[in-house]
Amino acid sequence: MARLKVGVLVSGNGSNLQTLIDLCATPGFPAEIALVISNKPGVMALERAARAGIATQVIPHRDFPDRLAFDQAIDAVFRANGIEFICLAGFLRVLSEMFVELWHNKIINIHPSLLPSFKGLHTHAQALAAGVRFHGCTVHIVRPVLDDGPILVQAAVPVLAGDDEQSLAARVLKAEHQAYPLALKLIAQGRVQIDGTRALIDGKAPGPAALLMNPQE
Repeated sequence: MARLKVGVLVSGNGSNLQTLIDLCATPGFPAEIALVISNKPGVMALERAARAGIATQVIPHRDFPDRLAFDQAIDAVFRANGIEFICLAGFLRVLSEMFVELWHNKIINIHPSLLPSFKGLHTHAQALAAGVRFHGCTVHIVRPVLDDGPILVQAAVPVLAGDDEQSLAARVLKAEHQAYPLALKLIAQGRVQIDGTRALIDGKAPGPAALLMNPQE
């Protein structure tokens, strides 16, 4: 059976990209990362892809007059390469409604909070200011509204006494490295169905087993 051809959009270090690369290298895994596109040249994510033998391309957003033209360029490159599904892995650009609708239910993103709490930027500072006891990350289907869409996987971590933004961010990042591969695995295995605003796994709403609890590291 043909493997799902995945494209990844990146802007930076690419640690989440690396977890997806490692997952797709698993023998018999039903997806492959066929192309990595960055809007910034020289980032570590591109080096990670190149080391894995994955095709890369840089499409600088500053070369385009507006967001729509940039998104059209990305869409054209993905389609020319036969990409079937898109993962956002630290991609620091907001996608246009046009692009999201063209790839309806075929884009996932990981956000560093337990959505719908703490949308937008500085999520760890938001969590600390709110005094929550648990924080985490969410892998979700992308919708035109920022940080919205059906939730696939959430991973929770404790907020510890003495945490600052850096220590909490490091703990959440470890959770991201568990949650994102799990979400792509569910997609690649054909186990996800979208029912309105919900993502169903094997035809059912995800239960507690879909919530990954990290140790207090």
